Amino acid sequence: MMLEIKNLNVSYGVIPVLHTISLSVESGELVALLGSNGAGKTTLLNTISGLLRPSSGSIIFNGKNIENSQPQNIVKGGISQIPEGRKIFPFLTVKENLFMGASTRGAWSNRHEMFDLVTGIFPILAERKDQRASLMSGGEQQMLVIARGLMAKPRFLMIDEPSLGLSPAFQQQIYSAIEKLPEQGVTVLLAEQNAQIALEISTRGYVMQDGEIVMEETSSELLSSDLIKQAYMGV
Repeated sequence: MMLEIKNLNVSYGVIPVLHTISLSVESGELVALLGSNGAGKTTLLNTISGLLRPSSGSIIFNGKNIENSQPQNIVKGGISQIPEGRKIFPFLTVKENLFMGASTRGAWSNRHEMFDLVTGIFPILAERKDQRASLMSGGEQQMLVIARGLMAKPRFLMIDEPSLGLSPAFQQQIYSAIEKLPEQGVTVLLAEQNAQIALEISTRGYVMQDGEIVMEETSSELLSSDLIKQAYMGV
């Protein structure tokens, strides 16, 4: 098991926000984490990344407990998070933004090799490598932040709401790239409100509601679930 979360509880101050979360991801999987805005998806990702500390429970990555590890050590261990909202360095070039993602010593020494790899996934970034990042479209900026996350050479990549605010054409391009990441040795946990597109490319899915996991099924089973259709697909 690459990632195993057991009975995780997280609070903001005295207010509980995640309640007894248990979740697992096998190496090579692409797992969807579904839920509406405010369900707790981002809080869970931030806790895995070490940005938040759980009040109880455990996070085990490749056999090691990491729930009390510092964020920089979690990145060194092979976990990267791509946050919601296309957080780029607007006044740096595309290439400079990408190199900012090579944040560990090993990643930095291989930054040129990784640059070639990520621009192979998103060719537009090679074409725009000397352009200021703020001049790119929203869809191109989303490609940039995903590619920047890959520059750290993660084994486990968490992506938060990559389809948010994008046109269907850009959503399709980005999801086609995400779908291929496990083939390149990157296990993916994908947090999304857009259940349809996330379940089409994932193997399994978890559904969060009010800080709890309320469903866990294969993606095909979730796609056919009346609850999912009504809550997330408007059917």
